[in-house]
Amino acid sequence: MTIRILIADDEALLRMAFSTVLEAQPDMAPVGEAADGDQAVRLARELRPDVVLMDVRMPGTDGIEATRQVVRISPLSRVLILTTFDLDEYAFAGLDAGASGFLLKNTRPEELLTAIRSVAAGDAVVTPRITRRLLENLRPHIPDGGSAGRDERLGRLSAREREVLVQVGCGLSNSEIAATLYLAEATVKSHLGRILHKLELRDRIQAVVFAYESRLIHPA
Repeated sequence: MTIRILIADDEALLRMAFSTVLEAQPDMAPVGEAADGDQAVRLARELRPDVVLMDVRMPGTDGIEATRQVVRISPLSRVLILTTFDLDEYAFAGLDAGASGFLLKNTRPEELLTAIRSVAAGDAVVTPRITRRLLENLRPHIPDGGSAGRDERLGRLSAREREVLVQVGCGLSNSEIAATLYLAEATVKSHLGRILHKLELRDRIQAVVFAYESRLIHPA
């Protein structure tokens, strides 16, 4: 399957560089370029790309607001935010807006390609540092006491799905979860897909946040 990609960046040279890298991949095809957030939203509506590479700081509508609009009008499109600025506020705002990943523009090409394939497959791509900071940011807002069953959506999960969600919340990859629970990796992926569907969550990062906010696991 070819991954159809929309590139949104206000720098023409960067758009050209990204496009050149993507065109060299047999499983990827750049289908459009946007120079600002408004154009990115318009093209996402018209083209329905699988992945949108979204810059944060663009004229007019910025990348955060554009992300929020893209995931609303094109729910199957995944947004991967790319920025020059290693700031937590951008990462948190982007993830809150519905982005499936956050990477710096100085990321090596092979890492970018891996990230695109991951978000296209429905996974989330966030650096470990950002994940740790995200959980640290959540910790003061998680109430003390109470039980893990506080969120009624937990009742939709089977016992095995809860086990998988705990491991996801602890930051384990699918292969690590498979080894921990003695399951096939394909089985873990199936469980995760059902978890996201039952809990009405978009991706893995939202599942991590849910696991903490529902007190299924506790920050440590």
